Amino acid sequence: MAGCSGRGAGSLRVAVIDNGADLFAAGNRLSPGAQLIRAATRSGLVALDEKGDVVPALADQWTVTDDGLSYIFRLREGKWPDGREMTAQSVRSTLGDAIRGLRGTSLGLDLASIAQIRAMAGQVIEIRLSRPAPSLLQVLAQPELALQRGAPGKTGDTGPMLLERRGIAAVLQLKRPADRGLPEEADWGRYVRPVELTATSPARAIDLFGQDAVDVVLGGTLAWLPLAPSGPLSRGTVQLDPAVGLFGLQVRTGGGFLGEVRNREAIAMALDRAALIAPFNIGGWAPATRIVPPQLPGSREAGTQRWAGQPIDALRAAAARRVAGWRAAHGGAPVRLTLALGDGPGNRALMRELTSQLAGIGIVLEAVPEAAPADLVPVDRVARYAAPQWFLDQFNCALRQGLCDPAADALVAEAAAAPDPASRAAKLAAADAHLTEANLYIPFGSPIRFSLVRSNVTGFAPNAWAFHPLPPLAAIPK
Repeated sequence: MAGCSGRGAGSLRVAVIDNGADLFAAGNRLSPGAQLIRAATRSGLVALDEKGDVVPALADQWTVTDDGLSYIFRLREGKWPDGREMTAQSVRSTLGDAIRGLRGTSLGLDLASIAQIRAMAGQVIEIRLSRPAPSLLQVLAQPELALQRGAPGKTGDTGPMLLERRGIAAVLQLKRPADRGLPEEADWGRYVRPVELTATSPARAIDLFGQDAVDVVLGGTLAWLPLAPSGPLSRGTVQLDPAVGLFGLQVRTGGGFLGEVRNREAIAMALDRAALIAPFNIGGWAPATRIVPPQLPGSREAGTQRWAGQPIDALRAAAARRVAGWRAAHGGAPVRLTLALGDGPGNRALMRELTSQLAGIGIVLEAVPEAAPADLVPVDRVARYAAPQWFLDQFNCALRQGLCDPAADALVAEAAAAPDPASRAAKLAAADAHLTEANLYIPFGSPIRFSLVRSNVTGFAPNAWAFHPLPPLAAIPK
């Protein structure tokens, strides 16, 4: 591997789990590794730090009006990579292009509240909204909203790091403080180090960590958690993110057994979610039976779960009766469902538990390759922000990702047009209830993300978005 074949003096070696990814991909659909590169080499109005908090980037200050309909950003002084002045008008134009490029994606739905971008006097732009969007700053901090205008120059692109390509790997170095919009420091170079980044397969990344060939591994999922080292702390630490998002199964086919809502509900009610994850020994993992997590701020169903207080044996007995009834009405043929699942020991353990649990209610579950047509597909997605709308938008019919419910989409649209926060919350709660009762998505709980981080590494922190930017890792504490 080009990024791991030789260690630069004092460099931090990072492997991101990203099979076959192009770290240097253009466009707006980025793999995990490409997101890291984009966030390091380009800046948006704001960015995410290692804790997942929104921090200044091209904008050094911002204010939000009391009605939540206007975000006003003051831009820091600077130039675009091609040497032209970074004016409010040029940022307005570039941001508009980035937003238009995201149409048709779930992130594009998150930006639908933007009605107008205005260039104001001096270095000030205003984003006007058609409705309040409390999570707008979090959305603007996503790597896909980093801005580019012209080809990179001698000082690189708009971001805080300079990029050097080494084959399929990347070496990134923090720019001079002045080029990052910071006060100049005479000895700043003593407190930074290069970051060598390579995208590779999960098994290879974990193996490199065990061989002391990399210092950090990013992007671990449940599929590969069993390979994470469990030996002495001196060989590294498994860092679990308190990730917010979706982890479960989405129904892809609308015929046969899965064509009936009550049958899809039978699968949802028969699952012992804690038992699904028990083999992985993850403390604090939260199972879920709803699309919008009950503990999420803004959830109208705070503290509630479906079938709360009902014994799993009783739920499975009811589910088995539904399966038996369907079989009797359809010639007695067994119910066979397919699940498209990727490789990895964690996925195999999950499949064994799912197969066993569904067999108990009379369903034969078969695994098929990840890219093959299937009745069910896994959903394993970290949220961009913690609000009900993000969860509901993931099943919007416009995304064409499986079975969907136009009525739920209509309720989300009505929430967007609602005149006050209480009405919006009520409409979103109705959309959540509608989608949940349709059982197009069968939740397990929170997504599972892990990293491998040596004890002497600084600039890393577990966070709800499971996003770990490279610039903080390049800084050496004074």
